[in-house]
Amino acid sequence: MLSASEIARGTQGALGFLRLDRAAPLHFDNTMSVCLRSFRVMILVAPLQAVLLLLRYSNLTYAVDDLELVLVEALHYVVDWLLFPVIFYEVARLRGWLDRYPRYIGALNWINLPVLVVAIIGSALVAVMPTAVGIVIELGLQALIFYWFLMTTRMALGVSWPIAARATGVLRPASMSFREELPASTR
Repeated sequence: MLSASEIARGTQGALGFLRLDRAAPLHFDNTMSVCLRSFRVMILVAPLQAVLLLLRYSNLTYAVDDLELVLVEALHYVVDWLLFPVIFYEVARLRGWLDRYPRYIGALNWINLPVLVVAIIGSALVAVMPTAVGIVIELGLQALIFYWFLMTTRMALGVSWPIAARATGVLRPASMSFREELPASTR
């Protein structure tokens, strides 16, 4: 599993991207072995993802069996973690970014830990706020997370704003697509 120092280093690097710290990418070694090790964060944040899903589904009514919902969410979780790195490998190969690919994917993996903490706090706030305030909070959180991924893409790959925006625009909608199809919560 991951050591406490690895968790601290990964979290510090992830937060560094949000603070525009030019040293943030250096918190992530640029080797394939460290990149592959960063996928262990998936196991570390799984309980946080479960808490987030419980918050999101607590006020929803749905017409599927609970077990089916759990299986779909589990599948979505695994696909969400693995699909982008596989697709982006080909993009990195074509664009000549393979030398930066391990650091970038490792950074994206580590960002999930603080992002999920922020998302849980935001979802808890949305649950107790009036609908209009909840919508503003949700939009603010989506903008924050998009900005976080945009800055990570820009800094880790060393690319221009348009290229970072294009890569981030592909990254974020892919992971949010299933959630957007669910009916709005009843507050």
